[in-house]
Amino acid sequence: MKRDVLYERINKRVDIMLESGLVDEVKNILKKYNEFPTALQALGYKEVKEYLDNKITYEEMVDKIKQETRRYAKRQLTWFRKNNDYIWLNAENGVQKNIELIIKELYSA
Repeated sequence: MKRDVLYERINKRVDIMLESGLVDEVKNILKKYNEFPTALQALGYKEVKEYLDNKITYEEMVDKIKQETRRYAKRQLTWFRKNNDYIWLNAENGVQKNIELIIKELYSA
């Protein structure tokens, strides 16, 4: 998919995660453990912890989560492009066209 569409979807997904209680989730994990668990190094969690520790503002946290997620997506795309064995699907084509593409690729091999 086009980069601007991908980034827009990433930004929206981060907004949904925050609306769904990401900050409270991190608070609960921090209450449960005495140390900062390795799992909290994942995208989003470490930025929320920085916010809870008053190292960054809420707006900075949101921007940082979005930016780091976009960077991660870019690294994933770079990694996948190195392998020609994948069948690339375009979410904008819709489910039916993607199913047809998969079937075509499987039976033409």
